[in-house]
Amino acid sequence: MAKPNVISKSDLIKSAKECLVDKGIEKFTLRAVAEMAGVTQGTVYYHFKTKEQLLLDIVDDVCQSSWYEISQSSNESIIKQAFESAKQRCSHDSFFHKLFFTLVTSSFTNEKIREQLGAILFNENRALFENLSKVWPKSPIEGVSIETWGVLLNAMVDGIAIQALLQNDFPAEKIFTEFEQLFKGLNQLLIGGKE
Repeated sequence: MAKPNVISKSDLIKSAKECLVDKGIEKFTLRAVAEMAGVTQGTVYYHFKTKEQLLLDIVDDVCQSSWYEISQSSNESIIKQAFESAKQRCSHDSFFHKLFFTLVTSSFTNEKIREQLGAILFNENRALFENLSKVWPKSPIEGVSIETWGVLLNAMVDGIAIQALLQNDFPAEKIFTEFEQLFKGLNQLLIGGKE
């Protein structure tokens, strides 16, 4: 196996993202990533044993980067930042969601991919819970935990993304505006419950 040259795993992931945007998932190969990064194919294989592993690492990197940026926001702007991040990745040609749902489909017959995607979703749900906990001292609705709100909000964003991918004229901007209104309504329930 070839030893890696001076390129880091994170730089390869960055090149792989550029390759995905440039070539699309249909023409995405480890060779194309190597060419984009200016390294040998062996270097890519050193860091990523399979194409699927690289794709999973891209999804994980995008999720972690998004949540890191959101966590740096003030408590007052965390939710607005989270909605903006989700909206930016929700379009008819979203490379992130095409990649994510391609991997979901692969996970039905590949247990390793299923486990890794499950871990990514677990981390996404945990990040939502942690950020919601900064904004909500308790759940706005009795009997629905903040953990469950995190899972539900994550599922809603993924559901909106599916519709945006499948419908060229899907009104994502309108949907996210109203989704934010729903969240503001939940906040009002919480505030109203204190009085």
